[in-house]
Amino acid sequence: MLRNLATSLINSREERIVTTLPKAKELRPFVERAITLSRRARSLEDGDARALHLRRQAAGFFHAGNMTVASLTGRRGQLRPERTAGVAALRRLFNELGERYKDRPGGYTRILKLGHRDGDAAELAIIELVDNPREIEAVAAEKKRKSAGKKKGSKKAAKTESTADTDNADQSE
Repeated sequence: MLRNLATSLINSREERIVTTLPKAKELRPFVERAITLSRRARSLEDGDARALHLRRQAAGFFHAGNMTVASLTGRRGQLRPERTAGVAALRRLFNELGERYKDRPGGYTRILKLGHRDGDAAELAIIELVDNPREIEAVAAEKKRKSAGKKKGSKKAAKTESTADTDNADQSE
């Protein structure tokens, strides 16, 4: 179950999944260990045997998936098995997430409580990766909005100062 949840979390476009709170709490250290392995492998040289060892250790954290035959592909018409979700998660972990978290010493996930589910009153939670693209875009938009507000405020302040200067000039005449 944890392997399936970890695979879903890493492969999801939003980098978040909704699950029950106890599952999210169990999943957190599971995923953080896998990300730590990718960080360690990132710090090693390319072609290093230790990096391959770390990659194979991290593969144990993901669901291997079922081997299904896609369709006839390739030049020779060979049957080629479809890439599984675990392989895609491992690739994303080592290529994208290892790079993103290379300077972060830990704390790669966040758990947000959602309340109780209607059917069985189980407590739901969102577990997500921190510093995800959606979050970074929101911070950038907030900064842009604040800077635009300051510019508008400075124009208003400048406008009121200029009208005050003309009023003072009118009074002095």
